[in-house]
Amino acid sequence: MTMVAALSLLPVSRFRPSCKFCSKKSVGGKGGLRVFAVFGEEGNNGSVDKKSNWGAIFHVDVPRPRVQPSNGKFLDAYQALEVARMDIQYCDWRARQDLLRIMLLHDKVVEVLNPLAREFKSIGTMKKDLAELQGELEQAHTQVHISEARVATALQKLAHMEALVNDRLLQERSSSESTSECPTLTPSTSSTSSNPMRSKSRQRSLNVAGPVQPYHPSLKNFWYPVAFSSDLKDDTMLPIDCFEEPWVIFRGKDGNPGCVQNTCAHRACPLHLGSVNEGRIQCPYHGWEYSTDGKCEKMPSTRMLNVQIRSLPCFEHEGMIWIWPGSAAPTAALPSLQPPPGFMIHAEIVMELPVEHGLLLDNLLDLAHAPFTHTSTFAKGWSVPSLVKFLTPASGLQGYWDPYPIDMEFRPPCIVLSTIGISKPGKLEGKSTRQCSTHLHQLHVCLPSSRQKTRLLYRMSLDFAPLLKHVPFIHMLWRHFAEKVLNEDLRLVIGQQDRMINGENVWNFPVSYDKLGVRYRLWRNSLEKGAEHLPFTIQDN
Repeated sequence: MTMVAALSLLPVSRFRPSCKFCSKKSVGGKGGLRVFAVFGEEGNNGSVDKKSNWGAIFHVDVPRPRVQPSNGKFLDAYQALEVARMDIQYCDWRARQDLLRIMLLHDKVVEVLNPLAREFKSIGTMKKDLAELQGELEQAHTQVHISEARVATALQKLAHMEALVNDRLLQERSSSESTSECPTLTPSTSSTSSNPMRSKSRQRSLNVAGPVQPYHPSLKNFWYPVAFSSDLKDDTMLPIDCFEEPWVIFRGKDGNPGCVQNTCAHRACPLHLGSVNEGRIQCPYHGWEYSTDGKCEKMPSTRMLNVQIRSLPCFEHEGMIWIWPGSAAPTAALPSLQPPPGFMIHAEIVMELPVEHGLLLDNLLDLAHAPFTHTSTFAKGWSVPSLVKFLTPASGLQGYWDPYPIDMEFRPPCIVLSTIGISKPGKLEGKSTRQCSTHLHQLHVCLPSSRQKTRLLYRMSLDFAPLLKHVPFIHMLWRHFAEKVLNEDLRLVIGQQDRMINGENVWNFPVSYDKLGVRYRLWRNSLEKGAEHLPFTIQDN
């Protein structure tokens, strides 16, 4: 369902002023109605009682709905918003009338109790007047409570509209496309609140709960960067897990990388425990040797057999090793993950983390947590903004944070790119990266190793201080700092994972600054549902 269709479900409110308040056409106006809300009767000339000084203060227009009755038809988004605006205007108008009524009654009480007035009235008359005024005050206070209920209802309606808008992120799609191709936003799995207002205004949520399910085959049909070229020497091997399967990467005779199954065909021994001999990986158990295409080219102490283990398409591109783990034919072009022009790479770090890769991506795509979580590292001293927003195009997976000078992009299937404007370590300046003189560029690759394990590739680049790269042991300092930042996140994400496995929904109540994380989840859900067109991405013709 589109946002327009969702908003059109809101009912049209019809407002009528209370009959106890008088109105007349304004003089010199544009034909609208002016409501003076005078308690009592108008004078002969229809003007406000000259004894009251309150009329001019509460001289406001009576709100008139500009939206025609729906008569069973849906309203568009602008009409629905107009209805909500009229609700608020009417609540303001009604509150003014109630307050004016109480003030006028207060004036009457003062008039009745005036010592000069008592000289011309008997005690019985004064008691009668005060009793009438007391009854009218009770009615006025009752009306105030009704107005408070109206305000609560209007706020509740606005909260409901906000929930509908947040649930319909794919504004350009029809309701049928949203149902068939896009993920369903299901109700929260947490217990229902006993507060009726909260339960009505509660937003819908993404359903990310329960044990981590096996990875969908469609998620494998992408190029995945799995290692940095600098870590793969001619005589070294890099064992990795990818989608719960063990692989090993090494360089062949021609120096090009290859990726083969990390299991010997003979007795299932892990090949990475062996060595690389003349571009072939040798099993440490009986010396069988395999080339980068998985073919066994040497079998010591026995007759040669036609044996081959599985291999994956593997290429080296822009300083990274890429593999294609899916069953579909690989795409022709490899993505570019180079830092922007003017940046120099200062650190390349690989870590194995005990969390599911989707939860780690959720964390990396969220910056609003920084002043609460990273108080001893990069966000130390950051103030807590009154409002954090991620601003992005309607159909994009990239944008920038407000009020932080940080640009961020999610690049399918598991990559986060960010550029941070900085003035000195730990400090931010300006309102956008363009206003900052120096920048830090980050690359995070979250490779799905297994259901509860992620291989993280992190690369940091700077557009200043090029000599830092040549400082002895500087890479150890960068790694120490990266691990310290990551550990601040890990204790939280591991806790999320434990609760998710036990049935808690980790996306129970998304809010405005969760936009990029929500879009990642919508993209992934659509991919796993087999949608022909994936949301927020540009499809090749």
